[in-house]
Amino acid sequence: MNIVLGVSGGIAAYKAADLCSKLVQHGCNVQVIMTGSAQEMVTPLTFATLSKHNVITDLFNSYECRPEHVAVADTADWCIVAPATANIIGKYANGIADDALSTFLLTFRKPVWLAPAMNPNMWQSPAVQRNIAQLQLDGVKIIGPAYGHVACGADGIGRMESVENILQFLPL
Repeated sequence: MNIVLGVSGGIAAYKAADLCSKLVQHGCNVQVIMTGSAQEMVTPLTFATLSKHNVITDLFNSYECRPEHVAVADTADWCIVAPATANIIGKYANGIADDALSTFLLTFRKPVWLAPAMNPNMWQSPAVQRNIAQLQLDGVKIIGPAYGHVACGADGIGRMESVENILQFLPL
């Protein structure tokens, strides 16, 4: 099974490394696409080591006649974005394609799951809730977020679901 793990730039990106490892252990062929902000949290080398594939980090890091994100969109069976920040959720919901992950998402026509992670106030903002509602109407599946303590020190709904919970929703 060929899957894409999209990693956006929240502190929960460290959990995505565990998710990548678990997906590989389940026999998945995992292609990771990271945003620039995600690379500030966890390095592409971490995901390359765990997935055994080069990590896509840029729209222009290849001189092929067919961009990597398009080729991956044609071969992947499904996609999970974890963590899904308010930024990537907003881009996806509104058709903005300005990095490798957002461009991939707009190209991809198979099942997508998002595991949101952000400050509880951000999660509850009308803009994020509108974007989530639009994505659900578009057929995107949302996993979480969970209630808990988040990195900024707040408590509330906004914490990325545990890797174990995420795995229960995916077609493994």
